[in-house]
Amino acid sequence: MIARHCLEDVRLEFSTRVQAGDCLVAGAGFGIGSSREQAASVLVTLGVRAVIAPSFSGLYFRNAFNVGLLLVTCPRATDVADGDALTVAIDPGNGVTVTSAQLGPLEVSPIPDFLLRRVLLGGLLNELKELKLKESHV
Repeated sequence: MIARHCLEDVRLEFSTRVQAGDCLVAGAGFGIGSSREQAASVLVTLGVRAVIAPSFSGLYFRNAFNVGLLLVTCPRATDVADGDALTVAIDPGNGVTVTSAQLGPLEVSPIPDFLLRRVLLGGLLNELKELKLKESHV
């Protein structure tokens, strides 16, 4: 399984220490060079709730939302200390809020409601299944 090798070049123990619901805080351009869907889906497999970074690779951004991984663009992500407790709240219609135990509320870029909905449904495939079910009941 590839999940046990996730981010091992950066942090060897990452896959064994990450817990369901954890957030991954990263630097600018997160996902550059990660053109395959598995780069995002492995984080979903490990239970990562969200990736918070100042910016993301465009292709990684698309792949992540399609597999149900929340990406939050936050200019101050690099100010977050390792181990800081983060609270991420998704409220369709009002967006995403991120609060750091050490820094307080963090400014984040807006995320379109259709992408938030996709994350809440667990990705594009689940979204399409739901759409098909709704259409069959019309």
